[in-house]
Amino acid sequence: MGLSSLLLTAALFGLKATALNNGLARTPQMGWNTWNSFACDLNETVILNAAERIVSLGFRDLGYEYVVLDDCWSAGRNSSGYLIADSEKFPKGIGHLADKIHELGLKIGIYSSAGKWTCARYEGSLGYEEKDAALWASWGIDYLKYDNCYNEGEEGTPKLSFDRYNAMFKALNATGRPMLYSLCNWGVDGPWNFAPTIANSWRTTGDLNNVWDRDDVNCPCSELEGLDCKTPGYKCSIMNVLNKAVYYPSKAIPGAWNDLDMLQVGNGGLTDDESIAHMSLWAALKSPLLMTNVMTKIDPPTLSILQNPAVLAVSQDPVASTPVRQWRYFVDDVDENGKGEIQMYSGPLSGGDQLVLLLNAASKAREMNATLVDIFWESGPKGTAKQVKQHWDVYDLWANRMSNEDAAAIINGTFTGQSPYNLTAMGGAHEVYSRPLPSNSKVLMGSKVGSVQPSGTVTAHVRPHGVAMLRLRATDKKDEL
Repeated sequence: MGLSSLLLTAALFGLKATALNNGLARTPQMGWNTWNSFACDLNETVILNAAERIVSLGFRDLGYEYVVLDDCWSAGRNSSGYLIADSEKFPKGIGHLADKIHELGLKIGIYSSAGKWTCARYEGSLGYEEKDAALWASWGIDYLKYDNCYNEGEEGTPKLSFDRYNAMFKALNATGRPMLYSLCNWGVDGPWNFAPTIANSWRTTGDLNNVWDRDDVNCPCSELEGLDCKTPGYKCSIMNVLNKAVYYPSKAIPGAWNDLDMLQVGNGGLTDDESIAHMSLWAALKSPLLMTNVMTKIDPPTLSILQNPAVLAVSQDPVASTPVRQWRYFVDDVDENGKGEIQMYSGPLSGGDQLVLLLNAASKAREMNATLVDIFWESGPKGTAKQVKQHWDVYDLWANRMSNEDAAAIINGTFTGQSPYNLTAMGGAHEVYSRPLPSNSKVLMGSKVGSVQPSGTVTAHVRPHGVAMLRLRATDKKDEL
């Protein structure tokens, strides 16, 4: 559909989509983004190669559906003020690329900034919101990542930031084409307070780096400073971002999510345990899951981490509740950067299940435990929650991780038979994640590793810089009280 005809259709029929009712991101969005691996070296070939691998390797069947072009795709504006695509990078145009992405059963995203320029100093969209939104809609764009660079001082209060980002929300809405709106203002002015009515997600901090836990001058804010950080920066470690995000879990609701930034799994810099912990925490905290690794060079451990349906089922759980950090303790066995702590998160899942995540961010493996009193504290303090008096089975969500042999066979195209991780064959990823998970499904539940008596304690062995990600399910046993 051409730009003029799309605008006419929207005008005639009054097509509208409001942020929380646009049918998008009812659970956190999943997909792939160009930036961390390609930066400004993106082009049509890079993107189509990644999209084809997303399909052939089975990522689409698990719910990864967006392919997002980040910065550096444009070549300025034409005489009418419309953005034009870089013809060397996209010789057939982005509309053509969008058609190819859609033919693969995927959706396409694009990038701009709510400023004069983008972060890589290409043309921004401040003051051009209606033109740019209409253009993207005519190309068939399904997703906008909207950054915060060169905003000409239009920040400093929530109202200033809201008005600037609301202008693009209104412009997207006016096109009549549903486009997921991913606001990327790095947590400035507290977007968890002003963005839920206009955006499907909002970045909460400076840019995430592929480093576990290290202070960096480029990421000057930490802990509670993140609630009003004037210079969010970049090169923020996983633990830095995590320890800023714990203060507003309740702000995330269906269709509107706290975005802890894109995944660094598969980009080097992290151990296998750190990558598992990163994936687990981002899924548990309901952050969007945007992969950024080079899909054509993916290795078996990376594939098996990104393709764990039991973990993805937590991310996409229909209860849409972000777990709360129930406790945190600093420990003596610090790592080379002087860091060492342990934490416990818990929160409800569908079907009356409960998520428990034990994080060991110290340098030695340890036995960790969490009492049912602590696990269900949000339902009733000091053991008053009814769940404390129940019996629970405990499932380890990483116990059935895909083997390196199977992952290698999938990558090499030698895997025989139908993949047990093909949720499309089970009715579609969204459908599978939205319905009750059968206890005997190791694909979706992991493996049962124990049980807990009323008023009991959950225990797990947790490796350094690792997690135990557990799903509790009430048994049919009667209370013995």
